[in-house]
Amino acid sequence: MRRGETNMFTLAGADLARFLFGMVLLLGAAHLLGYVAERLAIPRVIGEVAGGLLLGPTCIGTLFPGFFHWLYTGFSSEGSLFGLIYYIGELLLLYTAGLKFQSRFAKADIKTGIAIIIGSTVIPFIVGWLSTYLFNADQFLGPDHSVLALKIVVAISIAVTSIPVISKIFSDLGIMHSRFAKIIVAIAGVHDVILWVALAIAAGVVSGHGGGAINGWVVSKSLVITFAFLVVCVGIVPWALRRITSKRANILFRASFLGYFLIILFALSDIAGYLGVDVMYGALLAGIATKFSLPERLFARLEQGVQGIAFAFFIPLYFAIVGLQLNLVKDFNLGFFLLYLLFATIVQSVVVYFTCRVIRTDRLTSVNFAAAMNARGGPGIVLSSTAFALGIINQTFYAILVMLALVTSWMAGTWLRAVLRRGKRLMPGDEDLVIQKVNEEVTFNPDEIPVSAVKTGSYHG
Repeated sequence: MRRGETNMFTLAGADLARFLFGMVLLLGAAHLLGYVAERLAIPRVIGEVAGGLLLGPTCIGTLFPGFFHWLYTGFSSEGSLFGLIYYIGELLLLYTAGLKFQSRFAKADIKTGIAIIIGSTVIPFIVGWLSTYLFNADQFLGPDHSVLALKIVVAISIAVTSIPVISKIFSDLGIMHSRFAKIIVAIAGVHDVILWVALAIAAGVVSGHGGGAINGWVVSKSLVITFAFLVVCVGIVPWALRRITSKRANILFRASFLGYFLIILFALSDIAGYLGVDVMYGALLAGIATKFSLPERLFARLEQGVQGIAFAFFIPLYFAIVGLQLNLVKDFNLGFFLLYLLFATIVQSVVVYFTCRVIRTDRLTSVNFAAAMNARGGPGIVLSSTAFALGIINQTFYAILVMLALVTSWMAGTWLRAVLRRGKRLMPGDEDLVIQKVNEEVTFNPDEIPVSAVKTGSYHG
């Protein structure tokens, strides 16, 4: 490289050190507070976001603004570096959610599943849409100033359910194998695909109208492209992957099993972006397509590998950066949030409860379903992040939607834990449920390392 030229891919040593220092603090805070949250029977995601709140404008930024700006906005490209990690974490979160998608119900559960899917999606979505006429929606408009897109986001926020968080709650409670958990995860999978179609349409509307008037052509085009992409990813891509992946000539698959499917993840997400569909919707469908294309043995290996990378680094940092972007001191309307939380909880819970009662489900089971379907968690945060990035909503409503996702997930986990502690069943068929917790905590005993290995330097962990 000639004198005076700079390498576009390099970073000054001091800037790199500062970025790594900020990332270490953020990742450490996310894991530490996530662990503390789990010890307190709180969903881990709440602790991870709290790590960002602690280091962000809400706490450190308010008490020590100079240190905060030095650490996270100290040089021009630092925001872009954290933004890259943020978006990769978001992609992996949606991909892992797609990997948990279940397309098969037990015959006895089909009636329950279909009823709750319809009830918890259609009615809350319509009620959420109509609710925008009861308050001044303009106060929450983002730079794009699209009222239609904002109405879609509000409707989704009332109806959305979290696959990753509710699955983690079930795993922490040791009931992932229960009939109740399997039905909820299956419902949430179908439920969220439908709602992500709506978000993809909102993204298409925003990219298509450029801030001008909305017309039928823009909405129709977005609908057609979104559904066509869904059909291709769910129907054609798995069929193609089953045939391509099994070929001996597929050197890429043989070169790196995990890398091969990560390439598929990023490729489908990229295609979604070029089609004007939300990139994150492409990641969700990539996970579903991957699950449909692999036999059980290979799928378990892939899921373990992806989760090892995602939940150790990218996803905790994603949630921490969400907290880092929030300023609850300045950009948060507590009064409106409490009303919105009450409204969203009542709508989703009441609709699910009475849907269950209509199909003659007993009262306790109906309440349990209502509580579980109210958890908005990861998808609720991704919804707010995507809408904020697209310019649909402003900083204040972004904070409200993030806190809505966190608090409703906390409420769901607390209720289900209380039911189990009282010795009550979650639903018929789970009366003799045996709790099967997966203990992920690892202890270290120095005595396990052979002395000879330490002396010779042959131990590498």
